[in-house]
Amino acid sequence: MASIFCFGELLLRMSPMLSRQWIRNGMLPVYIGGAELNVATALAQWSMPVKYGSVLPDHYLSREIIGELKSKKINTSAIHISGNRIGIYYLPQGADLKSVGVIYDRVGSSFAELKPGTIDWNEALRDCSWFHFSAISPALNENAALVCKEAVKAASSKGIMISVDLNYRAKLWKYGKQPVDVMPELVQYCDVIMGNLWAVESLLGLESPINNSEGKDNDELLNAAGISMMKLHKGYPKAKSFAYTFRLQNEYWAVLQYGPEKAVSKPFLIGQVADKAGSGDCFMAGLIYGIYYKHKPKDIINFAAAAAVGKLHEPGDATRQTVEQIKAKM
Repeated sequence: MASIFCFGELLLRMSPMLSRQWIRNGMLPVYIGGAELNVATALAQWSMPVKYGSVLPDHYLSREIIGELKSKKINTSAIHISGNRIGIYYLPQGADLKSVGVIYDRVGSSFAELKPGTIDWNEALRDCSWFHFSAISPALNENAALVCKEAVKAASSKGIMISVDLNYRAKLWKYGKQPVDVMPELVQYCDVIMGNLWAVESLLGLESPINNSEGKDNDELLNAAGISMMKLHKGYPKAKSFAYTFRLQNEYWAVLQYGPEKAVSKPFLIGQVADKAGSGDCFMAGLIYGIYYKHKPKDIINFAAAAAVGKLHEPGDATRQTVEQIKAKM
């Protein structure tokens, strides 16, 4: 069975308890994360063939991380060894973090120092039928954007399915280029596009019909998604599948345009959130899972949305849910 190749920066997440408890207790929990690795971890958990590509330095922490990924049945042969450090980000524990923003410490990381022409994409993509990346990688620096361009061009030339998660991070894109200067050129190669109304506007310049979800009912949001998806399809005709998510105050739902068919998930009650990190990545993994196995559109979008909501109830960056647990939520 051909593999799904997920490519992006592996990050260590430092997750302190607030109110100085991490200082007093001398404890700082660490999770292995990164958007694309979270997707790869979910797919491997669901017994799918997965290859993960990134860049790590040559030291014992990297070797321990690689060993952990292998234990999860993730193919690590495409991890390039170079540079001096692993990228880090800081995000405290808990669900209510409105006053606390993510802190990135990625400057000078091995991935940030990756140069175009370094990776043999012909070898990296061997035995793969799907390539996945996210908007987080080209947001890092110009070289990272060029490496992503190499990857999508190589995958496209091989007839490999390409998916992108349009996850917008306002604290990134600090190297002199705006998202709309970079992302459209990459997204033109994609077959599957996942995001939301406002990420599509920020990253691709396609104006959303509404400014936010506040005061809007689900029918209004669905109508806005349809208008935005029509613009997206017109601008990126190679893409045949589009998925938008809506994480509202009390519920989570999503819409999928799958070729000529449209499907809307049931609204899932969110309940008590343990950790917001990684829920979008879990949705992306669910989307890939359903499309890869050619499930019906309604089943695809319900599985992806159920997986995302389930992740909100788990600590850490990557899900540990099984397929059976997700289907039970559906």
